[in-house]
Amino acid sequence: MDAIETSKTHRLYLLLKERIVSGALRSGERLPSEPSLAATHALSRVTVRRALDGLSRDGLITRQPGAGTFVNAARTHAPLIADLSNMLTHLKAMGHATGVRLLSFDYVTPPPAIAEALNLKPGERTQWSVRVRSLDGVPFSHLSTHVPERIGSTYTADDLSSRPLLELLERSGIVADKADQTLSATLAGPDTAAALGVEIGSPLISLTRVVRGADGRGIEHLSALYRPDMHSFHMEMLRSGDGANRHWRPSTRVVPETTSTPSSQRTPAPRSDRAGPSSARRRA
Repeated sequence: MDAIETSKTHRLYLLLKERIVSGALRSGERLPSEPSLAATHALSRVTVRRALDGLSRDGLITRQPGAGTFVNAARTHAPLIADLSNMLTHLKAMGHATGVRLLSFDYVTPPPAIAEALNLKPGERTQWSVRVRSLDGVPFSHLSTHVPERIGSTYTADDLSSRPLLELLERSGIVADKADQTLSATLAGPDTAAALGVEIGSPLISLTRVVRGADGRGIEHLSALYRPDMHSFHMEMLRSGDGANRHWRPSTRVVPETTSTPSSQRTPAPRSDRAGPSSARRRA
C-alpha cells in the first residue's frame, strides 16, 4: 500500500511541477485547495499533501496559512554548469565553491566491476566514500567514490570533509592523465532521495567516471548522481578538418574556475580555439 501511495504522490507531484515549469500555472497563481485537488485526481488528501510538500521543498509553491497555496515559479537556485570536455579542470574549483557532507568513509573490497575498471590486483581494497555536495545549503549531487587503498590511505575522513578529492590525490603525488566518463539518467532510490531532498523516483543525471594515471592504472572510480534542476552539463563543439574529413570535435578551451558557480554569477569563458597544447598548459 505504501508503494502505491508513493507512486500516486510522485505522479501528482510531477504533473503539477510540469505545469508550473511550463508556465501553464503562472507565478503567483493560487492552486486549488487540497480537497479540490483530491477530488479532481481521485486521490486522498494525504497523498495530495505529500505532493504539495515536495513542491514546497523545491521552492515551486508557497503556502500561506489562511490564504492558500500559490505558485512560485521563480527559480531559487541557478544550476551549476559543468563543461564535459574539460571536466577535470573545474573539479577543484567546484569543490571549493560548494559545501560537502561526508556520509561514509571506509576501506572495502570493491564490487568486481569497479575492481576491474581500476585494474586492481586480486584482493586489493579501496577507500570508499559517499559525499553529498550542496550549494547555499541545497544538496545537488550524491558522490560515491572508490580509490585504491594505496592512494586512499594518504588522506583522512577529515581531509575529505574539507577539501576536494582531486586536490587530495594531487597532494599525494598522483597526477590524473585521462578519464573515461559516461552520462545517463536514472531514478532516485530511497537513500539517494533522502540525501538530495527529492521524492523517491525523481529523475537524476547519472555520471560514471574512471580517472587514470599516466601508467594507465585507475586512481578513482566515481558514481555520481545529480539533481537536474540544480546541475547541467555543457560541451562546446568546433568544426575541424577539410572536405570529406570535416567533423565535429570538443573545444579545447580552458575552463575558468567561475564555471562551477551559479550562472547568474558566471563570467564568459575566454575562447582559446587558436591556443596550442603549450598555451593550454600555461593557462591551466
